[in-house]
Amino acid sequence: MKIQAVFFDFGGVIQRTEFQAPRQQLAQRFGMEYDDIDNIVFNSPTAKQATVGELAAEKHWEAVAKRLKVGRNEIADVEREFFAGDVIDHSIVEYLRSLRPRFKTGLISNAWSDMREYLVRQKLDEVFDTLTISAEVGAAKPEAKIYLLALEQARVEPKAVVFVDDVPANIEACEALGMKGILFRDPLEAMNELKKLLKE
Repeated sequence: MKIQAVFFDFGGVIQRTEFQAPRQQLAQRFGMEYDDIDNIVFNSPTAKQATVGELAAEKHWEAVAKRLKVGRNEIADVEREFFAGDVIDHSIVEYLRSLRPRFKTGLISNAWSDMREYLVRQKLDEVFDTLTISAEVGAAKPEAKIYLLALEQARVEPKAVVFVDDVPANIEACEALGMKGILFRDPLEAMNELKKLLKE
């Protein structure tokens, strides 16, 4: 079956932490290692709840503030500093734009309740036909449910889809459903692999 749709992950693929310094400085300010602050934000119980929509993003940040012993009025600055080294890869964005309308484009992202608003603010929602965000659908990769919902939204069969993600478990899960997976390590390498698949 010919490829009809291309799905992408967001964090770690379209937007990546290219500069570690801001997060490193933030960790040092709280007497922590880089990995410690990373885990509080992304792997704490409230982060996991926020990822499947059981907790609003702002409530998770309030829990982060509590862990870091900072006031609610300071948490916006902590959040801004934490993500200050993250960069959107506009070459990927433009490539996705160029694929339409020949191919459907979709996002499958493990993200919190503020993700859609962020995509709209960055005008990235315009690049995708469908947005499947874990906090909105109550399921996160590598659960089969989130992929099935993405396929349903895009109205495509698994065999007609390529999915690009930077987590091996997420690629294994999509392939188990019959989708083609590309493990993202390097933008150029991933784009070349994708271009080859789309020509088949």
